[in-house]
Amino acid sequence: MTDGNSHTAAEADAPTPAAAPLPLAGIRVVEFSHMVMGPSCGMILADLGAEVIKVEPRGAGDKTRYLPGSGSGLFPAFNRNKQSVQLDIAEAADREVALTLIDSADVLLENFRVGKMESMGYGYEQLAARNPRLIYASLKGFLPGPYGERTALDEVVQMLGGLAFMTGPPGQPLRAGASVNDIMGGMFGVIGILSALRVREQTGRGQLVNSALFENNAFLVGTHMAQAQLSDEPLRPMPTRRATWAVYDIFRDADDNQVFVAAVSDGQWRDLCDEFGLTHLAEDPALEHNQGRVDQRDRIHQELQAALSQLSLTEIEDKCTRRGLPVAPVNTPADLTTDPHLTASGALAATGLPSGDSVDIPLLPLTFDGRRLGLRSDVPAPGEHNGIHRDGHSGTPPDAGEVDLGEERTQSQ
Repeated sequence: MTDGNSHTAAEADAPTPAAAPLPLAGIRVVEFSHMVMGPSCGMILADLGAEVIKVEPRGAGDKTRYLPGSGSGLFPAFNRNKQSVQLDIAEAADREVALTLIDSADVLLENFRVGKMESMGYGYEQLAARNPRLIYASLKGFLPGPYGERTALDEVVQMLGGLAFMTGPPGQPLRAGASVNDIMGGMFGVIGILSALRVREQTGRGQLVNSALFENNAFLVGTHMAQAQLSDEPLRPMPTRRATWAVYDIFRDADDNQVFVAAVSDGQWRDLCDEFGLTHLAEDPALEHNQGRVDQRDRIHQELQAALSQLSLTEIEDKCTRRGLPVAPVNTPADLTTDPHLTASGALAATGLPSGDSVDIPLLPLTFDGRRLGLRSDVPAPGEHNGIHRDGHSGTPPDAGEVDLGEERTQSQ
């Protein structure tokens, strides 16, 4: 039977998207991490609905909160939807609290230097003996092997793993413009944790999960590794790579703004020529197929650039979009806070900071039945949830006191 709106009774009783449970609701994660790799992993789990309790040192808390310059966005970007409790886990006074918290957890997440957690009595074997169902996710610079004890940063593994070579111009290896290994390493950590949770459903036991920066970087450059083995030519950095298509480059509009335009099929080539008044090129038999166009890439670029130089950026975008041609202005990250697609689609969350400021941060690039995994709580103040998890009462965050900005050897940055 259906009602007047033609919905079945079962459909009427089904939870609406807004009321549907989050995928990891009921999973507790205790996070011992800092910088990017661990916090990004924890935030993804939190966005998916897990209760993530971030353990920070007493006093000022995680030093990542106070990084200057290009590091100033790290803590705001990767610590929403979490709780904060302050414990000096190396001290006897806080040890029992920490262990009680871990005993209650489904997942422990850590990304400190090799051996640090073990030296304090929080290694996997030690904790699994107390909590056999615990999934222990350890995010490091390297998986076990000859490099296993090395200290790693995203920059270290980009240099060691060939990514910097491929990114910069010849002789000028260049770090990618984001912490790609840290963030993607955190994502692989999530994949491992989710897989271990699935196995635990069948066996009742947790396990140790490892993710690492260097192996992640090797995964990223896997296509270049394959190319090097299949080709007799030495690898060229991306800025000077051998062209695959004739039109796959950055051009300039009438106001000298940069815009990327591409044509990666015969049909797109014909549409490009038609749209920008280059029909004589489309009619040239030598340019009918991709290899012929690649062979005459310089000629094509000169004529296409001359046509684009007569048009505004908006006109170029409109023409390309109308014909289904790949096109993109060269934006900065700052431009994304007002990007019409991101703002209209709800991809950004105005995230409150303990300072009282607010920043627009991207949500996970996922939807479930058309629903985004949104902001449930802002970035916590240091120890904001001490009253719940440490002191046994509801309370206000302690005074952060003097901020110690001393350096610390880490596995992740």
